[in-house]
Amino acid sequence: MEYTTLGTSGMSVSRIGLGCMSFGSGREWMLDREEGTELIERAIDLGINFFDTANVYSTGESEAILGDALAGYDRDEHVIATKVYAEMDPDNPNSSGLSRKTIEQELEASLDRLGIDTIDLYQTHRWDYDTPIDETLRALDDAVRRGSVRYIGTSSMWAHQFAEALQTSEALNLERFATMQNHYNAFYREEEREMLPLCEKEGIGVIPWSPLARGVGTRPHDELDTTTRGQTDQYLEQIPYLQGGGEEINERIQELAAQKGVTMAQISLAWLLHKEWVDVPIVGTTSVDHLEEAVEAIELDLSDSDLAYLEEPYEPLPIAGHE
Repeated sequence: MEYTTLGTSGMSVSRIGLGCMSFGSGREWMLDREEGTELIERAIDLGINFFDTANVYSTGESEAILGDALAGYDRDEHVIATKVYAEMDPDNPNSSGLSRKTIEQELEASLDRLGIDTIDLYQTHRWDYDTPIDETLRALDDAVRRGSVRYIGTSSMWAHQFAEALQTSEALNLERFATMQNHYNAFYREEEREMLPLCEKEGIGVIPWSPLARGVGTRPHDELDTTTRGQTDQYLEQIPYLQGGGEEINERIQELAAQKGVTMAQISLAWLLHKEWVDVPIVGTTSVDHLEEAVEAIELDLSDSDLAYLEEPYEPLPIAGHE
């Protein structure tokens, strides 16, 4: 395993992070407690120390599974990240958003499910159009000051919103977002226009979600519906991965994988790991074998011509992932 500093925070994280959205219930392809624990333990064996979850993943089940699985290990060895924003209780209007009330109550609930005193990285899951950004930042700043959170981060939004948040923190002398978890992979590169240059300029750690394009980067495009997730993941239908040259990118990944004797997933991850502004791709998997493949991709070298070949078919796409 290789490790890197998460942005300018000084915190060291593995080059591959384990995404925990697949732990819990609600989808046919998700892992139960026993299966999730097995995957987490293998991740630790492989040197992964960065685990990313959210309160909304299986309505808290993911956090509980992760917390229980890590309970037998030295707490200081792992970096635990979770998120707040999405609705947790349809009968409680304060169970979603980024108001001070929501942040404080959901933070306490996440700490309880995770079984820890301090969350290493607490992230806002999306932009809250109903709450002033200074209220959100003041609540997060207080959480850091009282020791409930070490660092704060955020996720997909417009670059002008992120710039506003960073400027507000500076103007009010509040804790600053240290990370951006955004939508970025070989099939969706719209973040390269504004968000990623902004993150690079401001020293923000970049943690891409969906690095394998929800499976599009792992198998031929005419085989996407051969898995349970491919057949049931409605979100996959909403993201235009195979538009804008996506099918040809998929075919070129197949070709390069065959030439190098590796998997398509390893080529897709290696492409992302070669991007200097990327710190830790969040790999969500339900398979120990696929997790091991992901870690092996760290050692895969792609030449400049390989990268150019994969990127050449790309065409602009509609923005996806901010909702």
